[in-house]
Amino acid sequence: MTMPASTIALSLAAMAGAALAAWSEAAKRRRVHLAAKPLATILIIVIAALAPAPVPPVYKTLVLAGLLFSLVGDIALMFPAKWFTAGLAAFLAAQVLYILAFRPSPGHSLSLGTALPFMLYGLLMFFILAPGLGALKIPVFVYIAAITLMAAFAAGRYIAIGGTKPMLAFAGAILFLVSDSVLAYDRFARKIGPARILVLGTYFPAQLLIALSV
Repeated sequence: MTMPASTIALSLAAMAGAALAAWSEAAKRRRVHLAAKPLATILIIVIAALAPAPVPPVYKTLVLAGLLFSLVGDIALMFPAKWFTAGLAAFLAAQVLYILAFRPSPGHSLSLGTALPFMLYGLLMFFILAPGLGALKIPVFVYIAAITLMAAFAAGRYIAIGGTKPMLAFAGAILFLVSDSVLAYDRFARKIGPARILVLGTYFPAQLLIALSV
């Protein structure tokens, strides 16, 4: 797959913004972080919006909508004390949209062999997190079910049709799963020293790869 120069430039700019977002959070440069984090996501949205899209138009629409809800979630999670639940809801909406984008096409189905590792991983994560979830048990369970299904569908799509763009979507889905797993473990189970760097260091490449799959 040959990427246009504009896509390469925007991708580099988005990753520079992501690096600045991660650094500013670690360095407690609040104002820089409040600007850099949404800017990185906006640049990723622009990449998907400008894609010539030889894929079905509905795929592009669903991915763009997922990225827009992710932007809402990004902003909400910058104020977790007030808006954590709103951020969780926004990212749940994003996962549902990605599920619809990656769902098996007519004539294909998600095999048990592909789905089972993701199902087991999701259950393991929930049981690890459950003691610290309190009133959030059901919302977090629903979110874990959604993100693991999203990743399973991305895997199944890549296995079924192959190609560079489905591979990018699959890689992005896996990184998204890793990012949210670290975020949840750090918040609800046990603190991880470099958690925020790990979260953002996988989250932004995840979203970029999904955008490049358009």
